[in-house]
Amino acid sequence: MVKSAVKSANLGFPRIGAFRELKKAVEAYWKAKITQDELQAEAANIRKTNWQLQQQAGLDAIPSNDFSFYDQVLDMSCVLGNVPARYEHNGGNVSLDTYFAMARGNQSNGQDVVAMEMTKWFDTNYHYIVPEFRNGTEYRLSSTKPVDQYIEAKQQGVETRPVIIGPVTYLLLGKSYDDGLQPLSLLNQILPIYTELLTKLKDVGATEVQIDEPYLVMDLDDDAREAYKAAYSQLSGIIDITIATYFGDLRDNLQLATSLPVKGLHVDLVRGANQLGDILTNIGDKELSVGVVDGRNIWKNNYENSLTQINQAIEAVGADKVTVAPSCSLLHTPVDLANEPELDTEIKNWFAYATQKLNEVATLTSIANGNAHDAELADNKAAHQSRATSSKIHDDAVKQRVANITAADAERNSEFKFRIPSQAANLNLPPLPTTTIGSFPQTMEIRAARRKLKKGELSQADYDKYIAEKTEEVIRFQEEIDIDVPVHGEYERNDMVEYFGEQLKGYVFSANGWVQSYGSRCVKPPVIFGDVSRPEAMTVEWTKYAQELTERPVKGMLTGPITMLQWSFVRDDQPRETTCKQIAFAIRDEVEDLEAAGIKLIQIDEPAIREGLPLRQSDWAHYLAWAVESFKISAAVVRDETQIHTHMCYSEFNDIIDSVAALDADVISIETSRSAMELLDAFVDYKYPNEIGPGVYDIHSPRIPSVNEMEHLLDKALDVIDARQVWVNPDCGLKTRGWDEVRPALENMVKAAKNTREKLQEQAA
Repeated sequence: MVKSAVKSANLGFPRIGAFRELKKAVEAYWKAKITQDELQAEAANIRKTNWQLQQQAGLDAIPSNDFSFYDQVLDMSCVLGNVPARYEHNGGNVSLDTYFAMARGNQSNGQDVVAMEMTKWFDTNYHYIVPEFRNGTEYRLSSTKPVDQYIEAKQQGVETRPVIIGPVTYLLLGKSYDDGLQPLSLLNQILPIYTELLTKLKDVGATEVQIDEPYLVMDLDDDAREAYKAAYSQLSGIIDITIATYFGDLRDNLQLATSLPVKGLHVDLVRGANQLGDILTNIGDKELSVGVVDGRNIWKNNYENSLTQINQAIEAVGADKVTVAPSCSLLHTPVDLANEPELDTEIKNWFAYATQKLNEVATLTSIANGNAHDAELADNKAAHQSRATSSKIHDDAVKQRVANITAADAERNSEFKFRIPSQAANLNLPPLPTTTIGSFPQTMEIRAARRKLKKGELSQADYDKYIAEKTEEVIRFQEEIDIDVPVHGEYERNDMVEYFGEQLKGYVFSANGWVQSYGSRCVKPPVIFGDVSRPEAMTVEWTKYAQELTERPVKGMLTGPITMLQWSFVRDDQPRETTCKQIAFAIRDEVEDLEAAGIKLIQIDEPAIREGLPLRQSDWAHYLAWAVESFKISAAVVRDETQIHTHMCYSEFNDIIDSVAALDADVISIETSRSAMELLDAFVDYKYPNEIGPGVYDIHSPRIPSVNEMEHLLDKALDVIDARQVWVNPDCGLKTRGWDEVRPALENMVKAAKNTREKLQEQAA
């Protein structure tokens, strides 16, 4: 069979399984409920299913090594032998248990090691494990996973294109832990391992590889540009290489990217549609992979628009040098729309999940090669016309509210220095007040009750009674261990975004629209398809109930507008700014109702504000302006004595600290435990004026930190921040942890706070 002139490719496929099979298997392994062989068997089943699915779609380039037990960057660290000394790896292939210890930490079998740092993957809600760079690390090939999975696919009759993280991107994603060590200075130490890996792939029959270099869409300095030239001058000639860029356009790196001595270049024409003309002018004799199908959202491709781009490329470089592909890996989309039987039929017809996107790529390729697809083209056009005119999308009252925004809508009555005395009098809290970030463990029992409610096996009255009992239990627990500001535990909530979206107009929800957030953590992002508003109160009933159970001030918990936007699949038919402000007014209405119900502290979580930052610094100002305005719209309605909290996690704040301060939250809690208070530096250098809760307990690890460990972190914080500004809290919500971890960890946290208070009193005496 002669292959088509225009080729088709995929850059990566979701690895969690259509029904989160990988999550369930990995967590069962962590709990010693299955063996490593059983875990590996489940992983092999997922890979086989994915490869067969892509083969059946007729794709020319099918990825391998896009599967991971936890994270693809962590996988690359293992390939390179970049295993920090604390994990006691003594050469050879990195074991699976060492791998998981790097990802999660370990506190068993006499070992007590903290996890590696974790942060957001560019501007997505996926988290990667940050490579650690130290002097003296001996890099050597310590995992043959890319080779093994290529062979595995080939044995199943599937020819694949292995995917690996590129050397320059890998170094720029990492972090140096030794003074004076620049990550890019390690390039010559890791390139021999890349050379060895590519050679092994060639030796087992691979003819080409996809090397991901998304940093080519970032702001690069001269050292990084030179590193790219040096890297690919060494790697070219071993095996055919396609460099994959995504998440943005190349801009000033376009000449660099098109000049690298590789066979092909992949570009993102969803987030960088305007770059095509310049790329075609500079691509020379390279093959061009055009990313026209959106790999980060669930909207159906517009065939007419994509074919215009594809045909433009064909006319410029020739059909035999054009490949049709998604914009990026489909890791960021759910697996299969066929698993959504209950979605509204009209709205469902606007969607495409990863499996459907494979078919879109194949169909576009076939049409570009001159094959007739009249029915598909007609159906595609009808779906887009339906979406443009549907009455389900538009709400004039919501549009008008955003259009009539005034400056006063985004400003508190008084400055923080005038608000804080009235808040102190209203709350009457001790120094270093203790609290948590909101959620408490969502046990199997709680999840089972929620499932029974949805299936009609449990009445709403019985479910509410059960949630009331669990809420009272968690309030009593917090009183028992002496938490100063308790929370109600959020037992009625499934997810911090989904719970709110289910009660807002303009949102729709899936049954199996799962995507990976980090490791075994999967989220089911809601879809914002229309204008957003809040028909009725969402959290007041349960928060008010919790407050009635205790004399201590209970903190109301909300998700902020930027996070509601960023952690959803967002409509693409209007500016994100407009959608965010619609959400802000919906949250504002809830804040007003909570205050009216007697809630004295209200936390509006914004963990996603940093990840929403555009990748290019020149684009930051516009985004930060509307993001800050949106948060302030949601919060500014309260009186001076009502305290507004916000929470952010796993973000580098140095470059946006002005905007973080501009949010004007009375208290901000941040992740600092994994970074040993390093993330606090931005607030210290800025002389952050408001109050701050530097997290002292890493909830993303099963470790139980000791009292001394948390006291040490508090001491580090108090070395640089006035004690009157400091709160004591975990670094994130406790939903994903078990009670056997949470109970002792919070007891230790309260003891650490009390011990530190005593030290402060002794120093003051």
